[in-house]
Amino acid sequence: MKKSTDEIRIIGLKLYAYHGCLEEEKEKGQEFTIDITFHLSLLPAGLTDNLDKTINYAEACEYTCEVFSKYKYNLIETAAEDVANALLLKYELADSVDVTVYKPHAPIMHDFENVCVSVSRTRHIAYIAVGSNLGESKDTIEKAKEMFCKLEGNEILKEATLITTKPYGVTDQPDFINGLWKVKTLLEPFDLLKKLNEIEARLGRERLIHWGPRTIDLDIIYFDDEVINTEKLTVPHIDMANREFVLKPLSEVDPYVRHPLTGLRAEDMLKNLEK
Repeated sequence: MKKSTDEIRIIGLKLYAYHGCLEEEKEKGQEFTIDITFHLSLLPAGLTDNLDKTINYAEACEYTCEVFSKYKYNLIETAAEDVANALLLKYELADSVDVTVYKPHAPIMHDFENVCVSVSRTRHIAYIAVGSNLGESKDTIEKAKEMFCKLEGNEILKEATLITTKPYGVTDQPDFINGLWKVKTLLEPFDLLKKLNEIEARLGRERLIHWGPRTIDLDIIYFDDEVINTEKLTVPHIDMANREFVLKPLSEVDPYVRHPLTGLRAEDMLKNLEK
């Protein structure tokens, strides 16, 4: 998901809290300062003069203070992370948020002006291929969807119609039920992969035969416009252009989404495969 060019900034929000690795910091507390930048489209608010179309910065300040002061953190890195995630969960209008936490009275035995950490967190758009050919496949896919949506910050924006397809690679096995989800998530790519693998495991997925039968298969096809090539994760999915059971659902959900390397749209890849 691209970061919006419009911004709402809260600068120099002062709070008193009890964060730090030293016991004295947790007992006596100290002053912190936070800067927040929301990235969102302000056009709807600008055109309507309606507070519901934007983020109420007074409310955002109160909520930030509540989140920041709820626990006693050892690290301001953790405090910044929790504030950023909490703000994105609360304010759906925000595409992303930047949070900087300043600790001007940090226990440093030298003269210094300030210490701070900054984090930027964003919503991501991902496309997840779904497949199953063991057990009650449609029920299993529905359970996988429910488990995915229960993860905080996850939302399925659109899902393809489930189709029955012949097995790919290893053909001596039952037909598959295949689909695809377009999702919005706060998870980063490898965190998303980990959560999908956990869902697979909870639903009885066993990785015994490559391309073999499975109760559930959840594959990341696209993740924003990112290109990832590691042993654990390859995005875009390395063989998607040859997989009709991926391209058909993808073309239904989002025919114009483009492959970040080839620039081909989903419907173009499907037409090329069907020639």
